[in-house]
Amino acid sequence: MNTRFLVGILLFLTVGSQSSAQEQSLHRLDFKSPKQLHRFFKYKKGKKVISGHRGTIEQGLTENSIEGMEAVLRHTPAFFEIDPRLAKDGVVVLMHDATLDRTTTGTGKLADYTWEHVKQLRLKDRNGNETDHCIPTLAAAIEWARGKTVLNLDHKDLPLEQTAEIIRKHNAYAFVMVTVHSPEEARYYLDQNSNQMLSAHMLTIEKFQEYKAAGIPFNRMIVYIGPKIKPENQELYRLLNAEGVMCMISAAPTYDKLETEEARANAYRAIFADGASILESDLPIEVARAIH
Repeated sequence: MNTRFLVGILLFLTVGSQSSAQEQSLHRLDFKSPKQLHRFFKYKKGKKVISGHRGTIEQGLTENSIEGMEAVLRHTPAFFEIDPRLAKDGVVVLMHDATLDRTTTGTGKLADYTWEHVKQLRLKDRNGNETDHCIPTLAAAIEWARGKTVLNLDHKDLPLEQTAEIIRKHNAYAFVMVTVHSPEEARYYLDQNSNQMLSAHMLTIEKFQEYKAAGIPFNRMIVYIGPKIKPENQELYRLLNAEGVMCMISAAPTYDKLETEEARANAYRAIFADGASILESDLPIEVARAIH
């Protein structure tokens, strides 16, 4: 048999086995039904869950990338907040900014370019260095996440009805939640499917009371209460935990900016000690090291 052919076969088998091993080594959040998802996110004292804000920006990885999210899962179970946006031809891709400049090798507004153009661009890391990673579509991210993790779809320029239709099309109610900013948005999604998991913004007691008065069920939501530890959070913890709701603090705009890993680790531990159940961070691998 041809030696070059044998080498090729061996290389193929080696790469294949390495990929399989990496796949098997992922820490998974694998829910088969919406009820399993709801139960996982039910409040329990002392429970700690990590959310990767836009995936991660650690280790030269790129935000809103499948590669970044998968890298996090090699270190810790986590779910991920991601940012769906519309390209010119209606294809939904993952990108936080309305413009391409900061995170990709492109320039200008995303909405001015079709998917055919966008898919040829490369993502940049936090320091502006070009990587080999491409901009993913939301559809690709959802199918990658199935059996691995949970995605939290932030609300950018995607209409609510289009977001709801994408989740329905992929039958992703067991592992995709949606960010809502009002009881009205929550009610819209629940009217489309009563199993829809929500990530609700409730920064004040008044907002909590609005959701309660509107009859939005608390047994299928997590709640974002802000980016900082502060005394006012304690009443929100008390009210929401009593409803079985896990509360999330986002360190992305605050404690992630501290200069040293030790300072950040102390802040992450303090967030959980203060009463949060979920910590969202640009640095989820660091968070895992700090709390485990």
